[in-house]
Amino acid sequence: MDILSAAARFFMAYIWISAGVSKIGVHMDVTQTIRAYDIFTADWSDMLATIIGPLEIAGGLLLLLGVKLRPAGWLSIVILSLFIIGLASAWSRGIVLDCGCFTPDQSEEGTNLLVTIARDIGFIAITLFMIYRPYTRWAVYP
Repeated sequence: MDILSAAARFFMAYIWISAGVSKIGVHMDVTQTIRAYDIFTADWSDMLATIIGPLEIAGGLLLLLGVKLRPAGWLSIVILSLFIIGLASAWSRGIVLDCGCFTPDQSEEGTNLLVTIARDIGFIAITLFMIYRPYTRWAVYP
């Protein structure tokens, strides 16, 4: 079980860090991706585009370093749930877009939003396992 727990922790750290890094330096693309969901105003989209990449990296680093693993896991679940709500909202309104999860550019074909929602639910399941049985070895402050 320790091996699975370690894999869950480090995998989710990788997911968050890689998602955040992909958003650094491409502010306009991230803003346009958020705007495509047609949920936020231009100002809110711009503000979210400024903070989302660094926040994802920070969350991934908390998991990687093992800082407050359970609270970091619960925060991950809250954020993933908000992403799912946004994806479901766009899907229910028939909006075709690229989710912007790992590549914040808008492709013409868009993303299969239901598959992306299922993937995020899988990430929640992995995170729940990590919360239930946190791998605290090599943790700075479990």
